Amino acid sequence: MRVSEFDADESEFKPLNAEEARALRERHPPLSPWRVVIWQAGVGLLVALLTWGLTQNGVAGASAAYGAMAVVLPAALFARGLSRQKRAAHAGSALTGFFVWEMVKIALTVAMLLLAPRLILNLNWLALLAGFVVTMKVYWVAMWLRPARRDSINKN
Repeated sequence: MRVSEFDADESEFKPLNAEEARALRERHPPLSPWRVVIWQAGVGLLVALLTWGLTQNGVAGASAAYGAMAVVLPAALFARGLSRQKRAAHAGSALTGFFVWEMVKIALTVAMLLLAPRLILNLNWLALLAGFVVTMKVYWVAMWLRPARRDSINKN
């Protein structure tokens, strides 16, 4: 009879006591969604200014800024919605709220991108895409720059 990796891991599982859980939370504080939104806004502004400065074209700068806003505004709405979910009584309702706010974020992002040609005359799609993609990548940079786990939860 062969023991699977899952069975081996399950037998080594040790629940944390209150003190160990508190210490773990102190070593690995959660990443605030508002911090990510602020970083996104700053990076979006930087991309818009760089686009405008390099191209000397106001429409390109506005297009890049709009692309960044299509990430930042929905992300801010999502962060606000998530901050209200902390008070949820049940994990199921918190999870449902997460998915609802994620859908709202996606719908708002798509709506903003669809409205872009109507709101910005002579829209520069390449600049809009640059602002959008670079601002969106802040999520990955934020996760990458988080403090890494240096030690195991289970100390033998």
